[in-house]
Amino acid sequence: MRASFLKALAAAAALAAPLPAMAEPVPAGAYLTARQAQYQSDFLSAARFYTRALAHEPDNRALMEAATVAYLALGQVDRAAPIARRLAGGDGPTQVANMALIAQYGAEERYERVLRLVDEGAGVGLLVDGLVRGWAEVGRGNMSEALAAFDAMGEERGLLGFALYHKAVALASAGDFEGAEAIYASEAAGAVQMSRRGVIARIAVLSQLDRNDDALALLEESFGADLDPELRGLRGRLEAGETLPFTHVRGPRDGLAEVFYTIAGALRGEANDDFTLLYTRVAEHLRPDHVDAMLMSAELLEDLGQHELATEAYKTVPRDHPSHQAAEIGRAQALRQAGKSDAAIEVLERLAETYGEYPAVHSALGDMMRGLERYEAAAAAYDRAIALYDGEPSRGAWFLYYARGIAHERLDEWPAAESDFRQALDLNPDQPQVLNYLGYSLVEKREHLEEALEMIERAVEARPDSGYIVDSLGWALYRLGRYEEAVGHMERAAELLPVDPIVNDHLGDVYWAVGRTTEARFQWNRALSFDPEPEEAERIRRKLEAGLDAVLAEEGGEPLAVANDVADDRR
Repeated sequence: MRASFLKALAAAAALAAPLPAMAEPVPAGAYLTARQAQYQSDFLSAARFYTRALAHEPDNRALMEAATVAYLALGQVDRAAPIARRLAGGDGPTQVANMALIAQYGAEERYERVLRLVDEGAGVGLLVDGLVRGWAEVGRGNMSEALAAFDAMGEERGLLGFALYHKAVALASAGDFEGAEAIYASEAAGAVQMSRRGVIARIAVLSQLDRNDDALALLEESFGADLDPELRGLRGRLEAGETLPFTHVRGPRDGLAEVFYTIAGALRGEANDDFTLLYTRVAEHLRPDHVDAMLMSAELLEDLGQHELATEAYKTVPRDHPSHQAAEIGRAQALRQAGKSDAAIEVLERLAETYGEYPAVHSALGDMMRGLERYEAAAAAYDRAIALYDGEPSRGAWFLYYARGIAHERLDEWPAAESDFRQALDLNPDQPQVLNYLGYSLVEKREHLEEALEMIERAVEARPDSGYIVDSLGWALYRLGRYEEAVGHMERAAELLPVDPIVNDHLGDVYWAVGRTTEARFQWNRALSFDPEPEEAERIRRKLEAGLDAVLAEEGGEPLAVANDVADDRR
C-alpha cells in the first residue's frame, strides 16, 4: 500500500512545478535563459532570470511559480514566500506556493494561519496536509485534536506508518514517553518504516523511561558494532547510565520540519531530485539545526550536478555536530566532482587528523585516491582503515579489502590483490561486486577458470541486470572456449550497456569465434565509436584489418580453435 501511495505522490510531484509556457510577452533573453537554467537545475541562474522576467510581467503566474520553485530550491524561503502570497491571491493556490507559505507561517509559529491554509484546501497534498494539521494543533495547545488528526491520517490507505511515527514523536515531545513507547511496541508499529532518525528517537524514548539496556540493545540490533561518531557517542552515554534528552522534536515547529523531512525521505528515489529538494529546504527553514535535512539537501544537489551548491550545503553542518565527519566526506566528494581534487584531498587529510580513529575517514580518502588513479596512496589509506579494527574485522569491512584489492591489482600486485578479494569474500561470501571482480580478473589471467566461472555465475544470479557482471559471464565462457554459450550473455550485456566500448568489443570477439565475422566487424566498429582507451582502440583497429585470429597469433595467444583444450589443461 505504501509503495502505491509513493508512486502516486511521485507522479503528482512530476506535475507540480512544470517549466512555464510563455503565455504573455516577457523579455525573451531572460525567459529563455531562466527556462534553460531550470532544466539544468541551475537554481541560482533560474531565480535570477525568472525574477528579471517578472519585473516586466509581474502578474504572469507561470513565471511566479517557477521563481518560487527556484528560490525554494536554494533554501531562500524569505524570497519565495512573497511571490507565493501573490500566487495564492490570484486564480487559486498552487502546491509549491503553499509549501512556501507553510514554511513561512510555521517558522513564525503562526499556527492558526497554517491551519487556515490546509482547511481552505490550500495545502500541499493529503499526507502533508494531514500531518501539518496535527502539528499545527500541537502548536495551538490542542493535543487531543492533534492526536485525532494523526489517527485520521492513519485510516488513509498506505499512510499508517507515517501517522504512527508522528503521533509517537508528538507524544514524546510533550513528555508522554510511555505513550510514545506504547506506539513503538504495538503490533501496528510494524507499519512504521524506521529510518536511522526514527530509531534514534526511540532510543531516546527508552532512555527517558530508564530503560538504557533496552536502548543499547536496540542500537546494536539496528546499527551493529561499527558505529559513526553520533552513534558511538550515544552508546557511550547510555553505557555510562546517562538519561538521554529527547531532542528529536522539541515542539510544534520542529514537528512541522519533521513532516517535510519525512516526506523527503519517502520521495527520495521515487520523485525527481529537484522536487524532493523542496521538501528538505522547507524542513531546514522550519528547523535551521536539522542536520539530517542539511545533509539530504547537499546529497540531492550533488545528484543534480550542482556541486558548488552541494559544497556550500555540506559546510552548513556545524563543526561540533557528530555528523560533521559525514558532511566533510560529502563536501570532499562534491569538491572533486567540481574539478577541485586537491581541495578535496586537503579536506579529507584534515579530517583524518581530527577523526583518525574512524575507518570511514581513511576509507573515504582511499576512495578519493583510487578514483584519481593514485593507487599507492589509496592502498596506504585502506591499510590505515583496516588497522583500526581490533581483532577480527566486522562483516561491513568487506569493502575495505575489496577496494584495497583493486588498488593492488592496478599496481600489478596480483598476489596481494587476490588475497584481499578472498578476504572480502570471507567477510561477505555472496557480495556480487567482489565475486565479479575476482572472477573476471582470474579469467583475464586464465587462472582457476572453473572457479572464476562459478563466482561470476553467482554474481549474475544476484545482479541479473548488471551489464558489467553479465559481460563477465559471457567473457568467462569465451575464455573457456564455450563460444556458443557465450553469445547470449554477451548480447544481453550489450543490451544493458549499449554504448560501452569494452562490452561491444567483447561481443565482436565472441561473434568472430562462432563464425559471425560480419557482425563481429560491426561490433568492433561500434566499440571504436564509443571512445575506448588508446591501447584498446589500436587493438580493435588491428582486428578490423586482419581479423581476431591474426591478432591473437601476433600477440602469441592461443588460437581460438584450441582455446578450450588449453583451458582444460590449465585448470
